[in-house]
Amino acid sequence: MLNKRQEIIFNYIKQLGSVSREQIQEAVSQVFNKSSKATILRDLDALMAEGLIVKSGTTRAAIYDVSVQSKLLDNIDVEAYFADDERKLASNRFNFEIMNHLSNLLTPKEKQEYGALNEQYLTNKAKMSPTILHKEFERLTIELAWKSSKIEGNTYTLLDTERLLKEHVSAQGKTKEETQMVINHKTALDYIMENTQQYKELTVRKIEELHRLLVQDLGVSYGIRQNLVGIIGTDYKPLDNAFQIKEALEQLVELVNNTENPLEKALITVLMISYIQPFEDGNKRTSRILGNALLLAHDYCPLSYKSVDEVEYKKGIILFYEQNNASYFKKLFLEQYRQAVKKYFE
Repeated sequence: MLNKRQEIIFNYIKQLGSVSREQIQEAVSQVFNKSSKATILRDLDALMAEGLIVKSGTTRAAIYDVSVQSKLLDNIDVEAYFADDERKLASNRFNFEIMNHLSNLLTPKEKQEYGALNEQYLTNKAKMSPTILHKEFERLTIELAWKSSKIEGNTYTLLDTERLLKEHVSAQGKTKEETQMVINHKTALDYIMENTQQYKELTVRKIEELHRLLVQDLGVSYGIRQNLVGIIGTDYKPLDNAFQIKEALEQLVELVNNTENPLEKALITVLMISYIQPFEDGNKRTSRILGNALLLAHDYCPLSYKSVDEVEYKKGIILFYEQNNASYFKKLFLEQYRQAVKKYFE
């Protein structure tokens, strides 16, 4: 935990960026009468040890700035950010460097808290008969197929979705594409249920295979895209080079496979598949289903996203695109995990 002086130093660096020790000492002295060089240096060392700031340059010309890790999880006023139509992006291009800072998205306290929550899920699941367990997975499948499709603009209602997936009756007034999108979700979810252990280790081929199931018969090309894609609502531009896209996917696979915590694996995957945009369409759908595949492979509760607001979900993703900030999406993701444990398998 930071002391008051360290909080002042951190906030000063966060506000201005690229500041010297002398500038920091002068700012702190306006609040604390006695702030020696040695004291400030100790505080700066403490902030660096926490991973909140970084230092560049030689001792005399050292410059301090907020670390990428700190920016990644820094709380942002989301409403104020999206109220500005002329948002200033940290970068409008893909940032390969971000993958070096995604290994600690969850704090030790969060890992403990959500690990305990998952134990509750496992205990509840173990008490269920095979019939009841099947019904719970069926319910989650229907609700995930509905909400994941809705996030993509599909107008099927939850009742429409249930009838389609259980009785094979298409809803009136819906397009063939909308109907197929919902069906594809069930196909992909059934596949990962039948091949759960396959996702203990991730590969690029497995990502492509899941994408193929989600976009089949929708007129979408399979495999890594060859052209630039634009994203509605943001000026962020993903990679436009197939070799770089594959490189980004390979780095993601390595990162996920080397990440120990299953919930963190899933969170990284959902964010980064959306950020890389490896396919011409169906990226966010693939990210959500792939995240669940990882959770199921490691005996964690899957998410239905049923209660998430679609606009807020998109804000969380766009905030990561534009600022490489994961704080808001992480909050939404963890809340959906908590809701899933409480709602299903009780």
